Amino acid sequence: MSQEGNGKIDFVITWVDDNDPVWQEAFNSYLPQSQRTDDTGYIRYRNWENLRYWFRGVEKFSPWVNTVHLITSGQIPDWLDATAPGLHLVRHSEFIPNEYLPTFSSRPISLNLHRIKELSEYFVLFDDDCFLIDKVEPERFFRKGLPCDKAAFNALCPTSTYVNNVVNDIGLINDTFNKYEMLRRDYKKWFSVHAGTKVLRTLFLLPWRHFTGFYDHHLPQIFLKSTFKEVWEKHEDVLLRTTASRFRSITDVNSWLLRYWQLATGNFMPLNVEKDSAYFTIKDDTIDKIVKTIECQKKKIVCLNDGEVSSFEAAKERINAAFHKILPDKSSFEK
Repeated sequence: MSQEGNGKIDFVITWVDDNDPVWQEAFNSYLPQSQRTDDTGYIRYRNWENLRYWFRGVEKFSPWVNTVHLITSGQIPDWLDATAPGLHLVRHSEFIPNEYLPTFSSRPISLNLHRIKELSEYFVLFDDDCFLIDKVEPERFFRKGLPCDKAAFNALCPTSTYVNNVVNDIGLINDTFNKYEMLRRDYKKWFSVHAGTKVLRTLFLLPWRHFTGFYDHHLPQIFLKSTFKEVWEKHEDVLLRTTASRFRSITDVNSWLLRYWQLATGNFMPLNVEKDSAYFTIKDDTIDKIVKTIECQKKKIVCLNDGEVSSFEAAKERINAAFHKILPDKSSFEK
């Protein structure tokens, strides 16, 4: 129990190794090359071979974490000690109904996490491109038993499949909540100093009767397990439809729905979660800044979104060398 009265906090990370021939065979059998789009291209599944640095960062910079749940289709990195204390290996088949497997979309995986019995009420969901590079305390994620988040409105423009999925999320939020009732109840949270200049978005979008969107940050998502159960109780049909999609679909909802639900119910504590974090898309002209941010530990959390680079191997070598500089020692999760 932390000094803020939170319960035990788990970390959850989803991971896939696109070099695994068994995974490749399954992927190709369900989606021929001719049917692939940007949402199912090689970049979305590309392995940067830096998962070990994620584990090293967790152990060094957040030793208070209760359990790490590594979610895979059954793949286990050859360097990982599957029996390590504090590690829970979870196969998709352990919490997603068999009729929806295999899945190659992160949406069914993230939407069904509440089915993992061992998962704590308090957990943080990491994509495998988000890393801890300096010390973080439990209060960075939870305060007074509630997830920390930066709340502000946004206006959506459906320019991609991803944005259309967010529009689907917002549609369910509008079906369930009244915007003005929420603001009257939680105005102190929505007009908190932690929103910074983003509070202007909230002010400018006040005249619209319905939710037009929420400001999104590309960082680890902080959840209450009970939020998942509540959303499933109210919108099971929609969540099942997404769970049935083996690949990303324009009709999907995603894990942002669960975050929006927490914002709309007031189950969050205002915090500028971007203050100690940095987000990059990996490109030729960002690699120098990425390396410097990691090596100098300018932030506590860094998110490295995969992008187009002229040499994947060269970029991978430089970024992983930066991680190795600050995290040279094996963690207890490694053999």
